[in-house]
Amino acid sequence: MSDDPVRRFARLVEVPEEEIRLDEAALVLPTCVRPVDVADGLARLDDLADGCSARDADGLSRYLFVENAFRGDTDDYEDPRNSFLDDVLTRRKGIPITLSVLMLEVGRRLDVPLAGVGMPGHFLVRDARDADAFFDPFHGGARIDAAGARSLHAALRGDESFGPELLDPVGPRAILSRMLANLQHSFMSRRPAAVVPVVRMRCAIPGLSRAERHHLATLLGSLGDFEEAGVMLEQLATELTGTDADRVRRQAVALRARGN
Repeated sequence: MSDDPVRRFARLVEVPEEEIRLDEAALVLPTCVRPVDVADGLARLDDLADGCSARDADGLSRYLFVENAFRGDTDDYEDPRNSFLDDVLTRRKGIPITLSVLMLEVGRRLDVPLAGVGMPGHFLVRDARDADAFFDPFHGGARIDAAGARSLHAALRGDESFGPELLDPVGPRAILSRMLANLQHSFMSRRPAAVVPVVRMRCAIPGLSRAERHHLATLLGSLGDFEEAGVMLEQLATELTGTDADRVRRQAVALRARGN
């Protein structure tokens, strides 16, 4: 069906990366589990932009996270609603990545050049005009430099190594994949039945690595979707060689047999 949520999402992410509408795709994302008025969400982003007089990253951050009081959800970080941009717009709280998408998309409407930074454990926004200026939407839009980002990473990830590449900008597909991964994690303990449509939406994003596709197929199988998992693994096996291909093909056969 043309209005199938996964197909709609797939159409949005299959275009060239520079043409992906991150705001629309992020608003379609929750439709894997419930209806969303996407047009209303886009209009609310427009209204936020219309109310902002700032034309730089510092002013935009202050407008969103101080004047409009968007904030990180420190009470229930894993609440699935924190991964839904429409809920973030309503509740004015979320997790780092959804609050960052908010800043990116309001900034785009104002011609404020920004980039998403997929630092492990904590998403940030980078000022495209200043390579050493980052914003932390989860913590009140605080401005930090690369040294501050390194300190934040150390506080969150302990002794895990940190390199400058962790502060490189990431594109819409990586952002949307990470949003879905967060949602998948939130649902695993609270609403396992909702994980399957989330995984299907993740699989619609082009460019997933073989390891990630194998993980998602195995997850679908563990959730009882044996046929779809088997089909995914069979496709993956055609891209592999030798013992790796044989192993994945056997895994596919075993899963499909469980569905008979």
